[in-house]
Amino acid sequence: MSRLERLIQIDAMVRSGAYPTVADFCRRFEVKERTIYEDLSYLRDRVHAPLAYSRSKRGYYYRDPSWVLPVLQVSKGELIAFLFSIELSKRYLGSSFAAPLQDFVKRMERYLTDQVVVDGADLLTHITFQPGAIATVDPELLYAVEECIRECYPLDVVYFTASRQQHSQRVIEPYHLLFIGGDLQVVAFDHLRGAIRQFALYRIQRWQVNRQRRFQRDPNFDLASYLRNGFLHEGSTQPVAVVIEFDAVQSPYIRERCWHPTQQIDEQPDGSLILRFHSGALGAIKRWVLQYGAHARVREPPELARMVAEELRNAAANYW
Repeated sequence: MSRLERLIQIDAMVRSGAYPTVADFCRRFEVKERTIYEDLSYLRDRVHAPLAYSRSKRGYYYRDPSWVLPVLQVSKGELIAFLFSIELSKRYLGSSFAAPLQDFVKRMERYLTDQVVVDGADLLTHITFQPGAIATVDPELLYAVEECIRECYPLDVVYFTASRQQHSQRVIEPYHLLFIGGDLQVVAFDHLRGAIRQFALYRIQRWQVNRQRRFQRDPNFDLASYLRNGFLHEGSTQPVAVVIEFDAVQSPYIRERCWHPTQQIDEQPDGSLILRFHSGALGAIKRWVLQYGAHARVREPPELARMVAEELRNAAANYW
């Protein structure tokens, strides 16, 4: 039991009017007297609880019964935001991720002040969440990855690479979790490639945390640079100059968004435009360009132009 949970239950016991004693607290939480005295001091000195000891009743009580633990004084807006987090977790991560949040709400309901009354079910009747196509992730895998990031444990995985339709045994050193495009991904140093790579959690088939040793993070790795040098869902450590021309039909939709933090737009007399930015995520850029068909043309780099042309030729072959 965490200290917060213990303080919440101590508060409930005192608030009940039963004048609990130190011995009562010790029996309830199976801790030593010293721990209880530290908790009581914390309530008095740190959160300014009106806690007092009654000699006649031989137990603790509140001089002001209306006092509420600060951690439980939530605004309506805060509670609504929390309900949103439950629904988003359920839709993007699965019910198993949302369940702990829902359990937490049930445990906390009796501690909320009377001033906060929000019917979660009623609130969500006029809000629609449409996450699109999502892939499920085992909650235990998420917990394991988070532990590896926090404790610098290597993670042994069997990973499925969709582009090659292959499974591979890898050892990765997780650096950071990303939640982008509705998917959970981990940025990690990949022993197989000897470089920083991005792994979709839903493609990790099996895993094992190696708690026998710890890894050292690359001091030169900068997450902000990695994301800035990437594109959409894919990061990169080696940016190159990217130049894409969009015709007058597509250009109105391109100019209304910021596609990359380094982007520049050169307007053309005929209503078309040229989009310039720096990124090394050529695979992600290729997939993005393809959705615009004949309305987009890659000028730079030559490698990206070849990738797009090859994909278009292969696609056209399916129809002839």
